Amino acid sequence: MTRTARHPAPAEAPLDPAPTAGTSGDVPAGAPAERAPEPRTADMTPTERLAVGLLLFSAFVVILNETTMAVALPPLMADLGITAGTAQWVTTAFLLTMAVVIPMTGFVLQRISTRAVFLTAMGLFSAGTLLSALAPVFAVLIAGRVVQASGTALMMPLLMTTVMSVTPPARRGRTMGNISVVISVAPALGPTLSGAVLSVLPWRGLFWLMLPIALGALTLGALRLPNLTEPRAARVDLLSVAVSAVAFGGLVFGLSQLGESAGHGSAVLAWGAIAVGLAALSFFVARQLRLQASDRALLDLRTFTSPTFRVAVALMGVSMMALFGTIILLPLYAQDVLGLVPLQAGLLVLPGGLLMGLAAPFVGRTFDRVGPRPLLVPGTALVALAAWGLATLGAGSAPWLLLACHVTLSAGLALIFTPLFTSALGSLSPRLYPHGSAVIGTVQQVAGAAGIALFVTVMTLQSARLTTGGAEQVAATAGGIHTAFLVGAAIATLAIPAALAFRAPVPAARQAR
Repeated sequence: MTRTARHPAPAEAPLDPAPTAGTSGDVPAGAPAERAPEPRTADMTPTERLAVGLLLFSAFVVILNETTMAVALPPLMADLGITAGTAQWVTTAFLLTMAVVIPMTGFVLQRISTRAVFLTAMGLFSAGTLLSALAPVFAVLIAGRVVQASGTALMMPLLMTTVMSVTPPARRGRTMGNISVVISVAPALGPTLSGAVLSVLPWRGLFWLMLPIALGALTLGALRLPNLTEPRAARVDLLSVAVSAVAFGGLVFGLSQLGESAGHGSAVLAWGAIAVGLAALSFFVARQLRLQASDRALLDLRTFTSPTFRVAVALMGVSMMALFGTIILLPLYAQDVLGLVPLQAGLLVLPGGLLMGLAAPFVGRTFDRVGPRPLLVPGTALVALAAWGLATLGAGSAPWLLLACHVTLSAGLALIFTPLFTSALGSLSPRLYPHGSAVIGTVQQVAGAAGIALFVTVMTLQSARLTTGGAEQVAATAGGIHTAFLVGAAIATLAIPAALAFRAPVPAARQAR
């Protein structure tokens, strides 16, 4: 069954000149001359609410999995007899797969039904989880993580596209707020849950614990999930697929290697991968611009003709750089400088993640009433304040200061994510929702990798310089992290003027709430 027939677009209907509440109303220039569907005003049906709830739960599961392995690396290394550099590929392979698959989801979501994409995503995730749990050697574990990541990469664009398609504009903020809960709480719970599980089970227990939950979601989806979209038949451009893999995979790999190689040897491989990635990206963009004229692009770049979308994506990139860079350094600071054990370090960042989850529904309802800028301005200010606060921490700082800074950072990000997601996608025509979701997911991955690479490189180089100057290891590590946080604070501050300049067209009339 499909839901597209529920709100048909009359063939003769002109484009609505007055966007409804919650949408920015930007129409990408150069889009094909097709009639836009009438804005949806009715609330979701029970079937659609079930579908969105199932997608939210499934997305929470797959994103929770992303951050559980960080704490598991030491026992994994001991069990499989591998070095720390080799063990890092558990995370690197996951990120690389996400970077390669996500740009393709714009095409996939237009050509394959909601139900088929969901079953594929959860099927891949479940299969990868089982393979990882049974892995006899490290290579098999990496293969399992790649399969897991392939399913994860499909889930978030599917969730965002579905929400934008079935939610009335006046209620999109609160519904997208639920997505922010998934994005913020799941990564925060990952290290804490991992630490608790590893205190009683070996590292394979993380996958065995996840497997029945994933299979339960897959079974429920197979039984109850309807088709909410009507796919369109089209041929995939295989050259675009190959170039996309080289472009985004090369960038993420190069940025990841750049952070790891800082102070420990040559960075030729990292910079070479980045150069190849940028060259492939240039060719990919040129090819998509040519193919989209006939509506055959793998990733339709007409999303960027919307000013609101461009600014929202730029703000999101800055925010993700600050977030991922901070997340990678906070555990290092807590353990290597403050002397906390891994479980304590995980618990230290848990309140911030929970705060983001609790605040997300309130932020969504507020967005529906006042729009994006009243939330983005204080949000970016709080993120910058937290970043400058982190830059003041040293070897003798109290753990509660770190906690306070992280909670402040989380409060700021809670005010940022929902307005950005909703405004970015709401500024597009419905036919571009899948491509907009793919662009957002790709920017998140590349910006996150760039943030990690930048923060780790600055920390490592400064720590090495201080060590050469005679500083003790703890003091040198603290000094390196301090410098990295200073760089992060400068980046976070750049988001404030962008938030002040953020514009979303004022709707002609707001629907009653």
